[in-house]
Amino acid sequence: MKRYLFVCSQNKLRSPTAEQIFSTRSDMEVSSAGTNHDAENPLTGEALEWADTIVVMERAHRSKIQKRFRSHLKGKHMVCLDIPDDYAFMDPDLIRLLEARMARYLPMSRPVDG
Repeated sequence: MKRYLFVCSQNKLRSPTAEQIFSTRSDMEVSSAGTNHDAENPLTGEALEWADTIVVMERAHRSKIQKRFRSHLKGKHMVCLDIPDDYAFMDPDLIRLLEARMARYLPMSRPVDG
């Protein structure tokens, strides 16, 4: 099972929305964090090590992670969705954007037996 860590700045709007909408899938584990020190759930090296794929909302997040956590990124796949901080938590437009931009990075759905 693949593990995805969604990252934005404050971990209040974009990354918690992503965590919530993808948490219902049975083929992946998800978590979220923020790059800012005062984020709801600040990003840690342990969180990065847990993840198979790190999904950032903006290029600035990728840059911060690469500078602060370089030693935790070996063998990690990092994806930037280029989603600006223009949405409220669980905004339907944000959900549509997350689903569309994440589609190519998600595990292939498998039919359920039975």
